[in-house]
Amino acid sequence: MKSHAKVVVIGGGVVGCSVLFHLARHGWTDVVLLERDELTSGSTWHAAGGMHTINGDPNVAKLQKYTISLYKEIEELSGQATGVHLTGGVLLAATEARLDWLRGVVSKGRYLGIDLEVISAKEAAELMPLLDPKQFVGAVRNKEDGHLDPSGVTHAYAKAARKLGAEVERFTKVEDIVRRPDGLWRVITNKGEVVAEHVVNAGGLWAREVGRMVGLELPVLAMEHMYLITEDMPEVADWNKKTGTEIIHAVDFDGELYLRQERGGMLMGTYEKANKVWSEFQTPWNFGHELLEPDIDRIAPSLEVGFRHFPAFQKTGIKQIINGPFTFAPDGNPLVGPVRGLPGFWVACGVMAGFSQGGGVGLALSNWMIEGDPGADIWAMDVARYGDWATMAYTNAKVRENYSRRFSIRFPNEELPAGRPLKTTPVYDILSARGAQWGVAYGLEVPLWYAPEGVKDEFSWRRSSDFDHVAKEVAAVRGGVGLSEISSFAKYRVMGEGAAAWLDRMLACRLPKPGRMTLAPMLKEDGKLIGDFTLANVGAPGARDSEWFIAGSGVAEQYHMRWFEAHEPKDGSVRIEALGQKLAGLAIAGPKAREVLAKVTRADTSNTAFPFMAVARMDIGMAPCLVGRVSYTGDLGYEIWVAPEYQRAAFQALLTAGQEFGIGLFGSRALNALRLEKNYGSWAREYRPIYGPLEAGLDRFVAYGKEADFIGKEAAVAERKQGGKLRLRAFIVEADDADVIGDEAIWHDGVVRGWVTSGGYAHHSKKSVAMGYVPKEIADRPDGFEIEILGKRHAARIQAAPLFDANFERMRA
Repeated sequence: MKSHAKVVVIGGGVVGCSVLFHLARHGWTDVVLLERDELTSGSTWHAAGGMHTINGDPNVAKLQKYTISLYKEIEELSGQATGVHLTGGVLLAATEARLDWLRGVVSKGRYLGIDLEVISAKEAAELMPLLDPKQFVGAVRNKEDGHLDPSGVTHAYAKAARKLGAEVERFTKVEDIVRRPDGLWRVITNKGEVVAEHVVNAGGLWAREVGRMVGLELPVLAMEHMYLITEDMPEVADWNKKTGTEIIHAVDFDGELYLRQERGGMLMGTYEKANKVWSEFQTPWNFGHELLEPDIDRIAPSLEVGFRHFPAFQKTGIKQIINGPFTFAPDGNPLVGPVRGLPGFWVACGVMAGFSQGGGVGLALSNWMIEGDPGADIWAMDVARYGDWATMAYTNAKVRENYSRRFSIRFPNEELPAGRPLKTTPVYDILSARGAQWGVAYGLEVPLWYAPEGVKDEFSWRRSSDFDHVAKEVAAVRGGVGLSEISSFAKYRVMGEGAAAWLDRMLACRLPKPGRMTLAPMLKEDGKLIGDFTLANVGAPGARDSEWFIAGSGVAEQYHMRWFEAHEPKDGSVRIEALGQKLAGLAIAGPKAREVLAKVTRADTSNTAFPFMAVARMDIGMAPCLVGRVSYTGDLGYEIWVAPEYQRAAFQALLTAGQEFGIGLFGSRALNALRLEKNYGSWAREYRPIYGPLEAGLDRFVAYGKEADFIGKEAAVAERKQGGKLRLRAFIVEADDADVIGDEAIWHDGVVRGWVTSGGYAHHSKKSVAMGYVPKEIADRPDGFEIEILGKRHAARIQAAPLFDANFERMRA
């Protein structure tokens, strides 16, 4: 075994071998994989081996499509058979609600290049003869589903990597990982030590244990998972003989089942409701090619549905039940990327769909390590989406919930209850008493809307029970004044003698003067957006040490801190702190907002003294606060930041002062309706690291001519000259009883040309609004657009000027 390597990959399952292969293919051949046992030991060897392109996140779906397309290449390069069978498949719907969901999947597939088609239950039965069409209302056909040999694929990755110069060490157990003072990593094994610049934790079932070696508690948990293999079935033999093909895959979402042919019989697996955690706190190191004891009683309710939906199973015997552990993250997506605070330590774990996602994970991670960027938008898989609030107990609760719901419908207005409430603000009980319906963002409870007693969300793809109540919240803001809780924003403090110069390099905007704020795009080296913030200069004029306040997307706190810290000066001239819930937030907005603020503070709140984008410290009632004159509603408004111990006092002061003006509480659903009227985008929807500032409509906030050589400047200037490829546009949609939720196809002149990023109903303007990207060549055409909602194309037109306050008079008044 070598004593030094550029990269050590820990774990010889399909994910670790994919990472090794992709690193070697990209030219990093001084890489070695360490496996404690044989390759595939752990979860890989007993996987059912299914593969599919469908994923709730379209960017992950792209990587899954890549994974499936990769198998031919690694088979040819390695000479190792992968056992790939591209049979195609059907996704089955037993209810109209499920069929609505599948129509949305088809719409995504149109712009992703995934060949999907809505078909009838009868047509599904003609393709997959074992199903009873009377049990279903419809289906979707997918031509790219299939299955493979898990062992063959894993060894193909490993052999291909070896041919490219990588090394694989089996029966080499990692016992500790220690970071040296020079930043290199000592990987200590039972066979000696390897010093490496990078370490990749692809430990699978042992990812937690590998993480603990460096003081990291990863939010992953293993669940027992069962599938059965039947005896040979005459129906299978008859179909194979008649058609010369295998029986295609089937996913029965309402039965929590997946099925495929296995030799002369069938394989049926289930994500049962009565699930069971495996090895909850510590994975035994001596576990390898073992299976767990089957428990057919636990999966019996699912099998009963399966035998009803697929009657041929009633007439055959069960040859074997496979029960083995697989790891999951709380939301079911992988954990991939660099770990904040541990330079050179990377993770690629929690990949339960390894044969659909393993290739994409390996590609993204190798790109990230070599090029400094994953080369794709992998936010849904980024390990930075979790913070220290994702404890072991939280992970346990959410993984159980996710597993039991893996094939369940997640409606756009549905909030899942497990692991909640965890983080709450000081006014949580007050808002709950007033009917707050809660969502969650980065572990924090967030008020979505306010329901009268006895009214709850009715989960639906269409406008639901919240519709009229959200409209009233919007009316309170536009007609007078509204009050909202905004603690879910991420908050940062930047201080130090070098803070201004550092921010000038980090952010593409021109820095504001003391007492002023600005919108601040942040770019990567390739000129694409990696953040959008509000930047406030809160330092004293002329002070040696400047002080700055930054507000941004709450879900991206860890993501952005990782970026900030990676670029932080080593001389101590800059200090940056994520404030998290050390700072709570409130906001007031509407034409009466200034009058409310004036009643609770001695500060001069006139437009002359406190104009748009001003920021100042002032008391709200008795509570010391930082107040900025800015509002995501697009109305006259103020954001108020306050230490949590004062939030209740500030809230009560504002609420009391607002009574004479008809103040009303509003939540994030009303805020969404309000920001759509202003064509305002949001992080992780309109603003993502695959779009440039010109494409995203943020180029007016980029100071192309400032002296500071900000990150991404050269690429941003080039994009501006060349015009980019896309344009973000707002559309008015002639919708029926359903609005866009995101990821729908945008048609132009009968061809799919773009995709929706977000949208909803703008209650004040009484319009259905969608935001999305289209090619720049058609971005300003007056007609020909349609947007697909639940399988139906609706006429749409571009709304270039905001629906509300197009001249920005209200917000600047």
